[in-house]
Amino acid sequence: MNQMITIPKAEYQSLLAAAESLSDIIAFDRATAALASGEDELIPAEFADRLIAGESPVQVYRELRGLTQAALAQQAGINRVTVAEIETGRKQGSIATISKLAKALDVLVDDLI
Repeated sequence: MNQMITIPKAEYQSLLAAAESLSDIIAFDRATAALASGEDELIPAEFADRLIAGESPVQVYRELRGLTQAALAQQAGINRVTVAEIETGRKQGSIATISKLAKALDVLVDDLI
């Protein structure tokens, strides 16, 4: 047996708006918790703009972390020339190399490709 409730349209629209607001609040709380736990980080607009413009993610994250190419290479256990070639686009880097760079930069592999 189907049960039905009839409410005024204005009340229905108010309920829809409240549900959307609740959804926004939940998303905000999740984002805030991810930041507080260190699971996510804020990226300054200057660096985000560079990523959006298509600059090498390896270079952007390296500079965000305050590392030189040599320091990043050492932390990742790869050659500095490899870092330079990836940053300039001369090489893409193997999955293993990108994984090492991601770990050294504390980002996801997806953030670098």
